[in-house]
Order: sequence, then structure tokens, then C-alpha cells
Amino acid sequence: MPSTSETRAAEAETLVERQGALGRIRLNRPKALNSLTLRMVRDIEAALDNFERDPFIAAVLVTGEGERGLCAGGDIRAIYDGGKAGSDAPTTFWREEYTLNARIGRYPKPYIVIMDGIVMGGGVGISVYGSHRVVTERTRFAMPETGIGFFPDVGASWFLTRQANELGTYVGLTGEPLGAADAILVGLADVFVRSERLDALIAALASLPADSPGEEISTTIAGFSDAPPAGVLEPQQQIIDRLFAFDTIAAILAALRADGSPFAERLLTVFSAKSPLSLTVTLRLLRLGRKTKRLEECLEREFSATAAVLRSHDFYEGVRAAVIDKDRNPKWLPPRLADVSAADVDAYFQSSAHPLFADKIKEGSPA
Repeated sequence: MPSTSETRAAEAETLVERQGALGRIRLNRPKALNSLTLRMVRDIEAALDNFERDPFIAAVLVTGEGERGLCAGGDIRAIYDGGKAGSDAPTTFWREEYTLNARIGRYPKPYIVIMDGIVMGGGVGISVYGSHRVVTERTRFAMPETGIGFFPDVGASWFLTRQANELGTYVGLTGEPLGAADAILVGLADVFVRSERLDALIAALASLPADSPGEEISTTIAGFSDAPPAGVLEPQQQIIDRLFAFDTIAAILAALRADGSPFAERLLTVFSAKSPLSLTVTLRLLRLGRKTKRLEECLEREFSATAAVLRSHDFYEGVRAAVIDKDRNPKWLPPRLADVSAADVDAYFQSSAHPLFADKIKEGSPA
């Protein structure tokens, strides 16, 4: 029979341990694709506190248990249920999740994340701000929120707008999954390591001295890296830059229709399944994010927008169609892009009465 400690470890949603010079954080909900809960967010925060103070920890390593993915996002069913019940739980989750995302971007020690398998939504939020972001041939990176009546969050209006091109606009609006090469191309990951080499990489990192600088960690990871398999975005980058350069969804759709290429035709089909309101809100967030100087400001804007999400029809309808009934047939409201009003969109851009980073933004803290 398993011991009491083994049983507790199996039940824990987050496994935290030391392995040599590594402070390890292992997401432990493999049956739920390691979807984040509030408890897990708090576990990660506590672990980062402890590892930051520990002089024998050279770096933090974040991985997901199971073979299907690092993390498929926040526990969307819990947010759906909490929103339906009028609970404060969804807002509390987003508040603490977004605060954690910003902290990862400022973390003083190397933060290594292995983005193996599915990495979506909240899983992106605990990955993309890391100092060393490893992808594999199994990586499937996506921000699919426009398909459930939501918008790409966890700072997507920041990390999808740091590129001098429209690849981030494409990723945020379409929700299309990216493989390893495409994630690196868009600036959302750093190096490719084949999955069969991950155990050896972790062992090598754990054996480093506790005072190893970030450069030594980078060199160690590079020693296990390889060129990724070819992606799909680089050959399409010029057409993406041309078709996604507009500031309205209507103009983007018109450009896609006028283009007429097989790539554009496929994207028109992709767009037809998305919430018209979510697409419009997302593009506005992305365009505002492009002009924003600090990550915290983007997170603040997105956090304010979540209040409108919880009041919206499309979020509950999108989750119903994708997660609950699984009929993949959401009935969006309004159903057509032409019917989305300025008031519908403006509802997502009201300042929060309880902001996340008011003091930091006011003081001009770095992102």
C-alpha cells in the first residue's frame, strides 16, 4: 500500500521540491491537463517566495506532470460555475493569477519552463515571462479564448504586441495552435529540445552549482538544444503582416476575402466560429497593448475587462458549447460582426474599482 506521504503527494495539485540546485514546481493535475486552480496559483507564489530566499537554489524549473501538456489554462469550468453563481471566486482567481504573471516577469533568479505538450491560456501566463523557455516537438501553444467568448488574457496584449510584425495579432485573434518553431518565431519561446532529452537536461541543470549565473544556465540548455522542425508561419509571414495590419475586424475580414488564397480562405472559416464581440474586444486590447510601456498596464486593462466577461452572454455560451455540452455550436450575441456596437465593446474598457498594480504603475516600476 502507498504511504501517507505518497498519497498526499498524489493528491497535491502542485508538487514543490528541491533537486540539486533547482527549485522544482510540478503542476500535478494531469487528468485535467494541469489546468490552473486558485490553490495552484497560491502554491506557485509560495514556492517562488521560498526559492528566492534560498541561497542554495540557482534557478526555478516549472514542468507539468503527465505526457499531454504543461498546462491547458485556467480551470474554465470553475470560472464558469463561479460566474453563474455570482461568486467572487473568478475575480479572486484572475487577480492572483495576473499578479503571479507579473511577478514571474520580474523574478530575480532564472525561471526555466519546459513547454512540452499543450500550453494554453493560463499555461502561457506561467511560461512566457520566464527567462528560459524550452519547447519540444510536442509543444502546442495557443491562446484560443476568442472561441469561448473571452479574450486572450494573462498579459497577451503585452506579449503578443512586442513584435515588429502582425504575428501576435494573428495568434490572438485566430487562436490557432503553434508548434515549437512558430512559438520561437513569434518570440514566445527560446530554444527547442527534443522530448527524449528532457530528463538529461533537467539532471544537468540540477547538478550546476548554486551560484551559477544565468549565462551558465543558458549554455547548459543550449547544449541540449537543436533546430526545431519547420513551422508554418514563416512562409506566411508576409501575407499575415499584410492582412492583419488593420485596426478593425471588418477590415481584416475584407482583406482576407479579397486575398482569396487557400491560407486566407481557411482563416475565414476559422474566424466564422469565433465570437464577433470577443474578436472586436481582442483587437482593441492588442492595439492598445502595442502602445503600452509596461506589462502591468496591460494586465491591469485585461483585469478590468474580466468584469464585463462575467456579465456577458458569450462567455457562458462559449464555455457551454466547448466544455459542458460540447456541441461546438455556440450561439453568439450579437451573432454578426456588424451588430457589435460601440457600447458592447466599451463595456470591457471600464476601469476597475480595485486595480491590481495602481501603485506600481503610478511609480513607473519596470515591467
